[in-house]
Amino acid sequence: MTRARNRELLALIPVALLLTAGFAAVFAQDHAKLGNLSLTYGAYFLAVCLATHIFLRFRLPHADPYLFPLMALLTAFGLVMIYRIDESLARNQANWFVFGLILFALTIYFLRDYEILERYRYIIATAGILLLLAPRLPGIGEEVNGAYLGVKLGPISFQPGEIAKLAIVVFLASYLRENREVLIVGARRVLGVTLPPLKHFGPMLVVWGAAMFMLIYIRDLGTSLMFFTAFLALLYVATGRFSFVVVGTIMFLLGAWFIFTTVPHVHERVENWLHPYHDALGNGFQVLQSTFAQADGGLFGKGFGQALLTVPGHPNLTMLPVAQTDTIYSLIVNELGLFGAVGLIATYLLITARGFKIALLANDGFSKLLATGLTAVFAIQAFVIIGGVSRVIPLTGVTLPFVSYGGSSIVANFVLLALLLLISDRARREAEEGVPRSGRDEALGAAA
Repeated sequence: MTRARNRELLALIPVALLLTAGFAAVFAQDHAKLGNLSLTYGAYFLAVCLATHIFLRFRLPHADPYLFPLMALLTAFGLVMIYRIDESLARNQANWFVFGLILFALTIYFLRDYEILERYRYIIATAGILLLLAPRLPGIGEEVNGAYLGVKLGPISFQPGEIAKLAIVVFLASYLRENREVLIVGARRVLGVTLPPLKHFGPMLVVWGAAMFMLIYIRDLGTSLMFFTAFLALLYVATGRFSFVVVGTIMFLLGAWFIFTTVPHVHERVENWLHPYHDALGNGFQVLQSTFAQADGGLFGKGFGQALLTVPGHPNLTMLPVAQTDTIYSLIVNELGLFGAVGLIATYLLITARGFKIALLANDGFSKLLATGLTAVFAIQAFVIIGGVSRVIPLTGVTLPFVSYGGSSIVANFVLLALLLLISDRARREAEEGVPRSGRDEALGAAA
């Protein structure tokens, strides 16, 4: 598969050039800095990517050739935008990028036989749940904007939910691979709707309850929506029964409505989404400023470095709150316009398409479901934050994958990428060798 790896190499070169051009555009706003520094940054970035490419060439020669360049493109985009906001944050993000690639390589090296994850699914699920609960532990938990998302251990601060999403997807993929036939054969039709057997309906109730619990206990609307939607995607692929998805969606909506009417902080978050002008200088400020920034960008944007992040003459008065994390998409639209936003969204769509193609090529049930779940949770996370700042859904605290500032996010997403490439390498190699499908793991439901 030298040809595939050559395509990957050729795709990395324009990514490095785009990073260089982006830094040059940022430096051009300050003539004192304009020089060869952008070329230096571009060369460093390309060198790191080339080292990763060489590793993939030897370890995963059959893997998808486009996923790594696409995710490198998102990372380059994020580094440029974060540097434009704060140089020190960009340096930290660059360090996390390198650490994420190291963990990416270690995952590929030690998890070549990733099916071992099936054996430890309950341990992995337990670890994932404990990670989700960690931000509520006294002494280490951190509350940010009313939600418990972070954990602080001395000088180290991270969001355990980013790692937990991988653990939950591994568990669900393993469980549904093992129990899919029971869910299909034992299903009954009630009022024209196909329902799974009650004794095997438990996992849906547990995941639904976990999503509702996250809404109440850790106050994280985005993560609960991300987990439950990924579960419904896996359930549909495993069984091919769209009615299961309909039932799950109705359950989530009813539960969310009940919590909205009874839990004050959830009610407040939804009200800020629906009626931000009621408290324009308070709770609705972030939503409104995010919307105004996107509208101000127009089709082509105002240019790198032209967005107003603070009030002129008053550096402590923020115009676009938390631009490096929650509202970085709004900053991108303001400076690069609608065309820049479309390019960013198209990159996420291409990654999603490649991920689902890997799921279609996979030769066994666990690989197929794992690739589907990882791709779904990645795509949903991007939708949740882009939809939040665009007022399509309530604004939540999740990060824009590979673009927003945050070490936990970039590290977790590089592990996600490693798992997808591991699945891709095996699937493409077996397709070339003409390996027949396993009898116990024939094509699943909707992905057949």
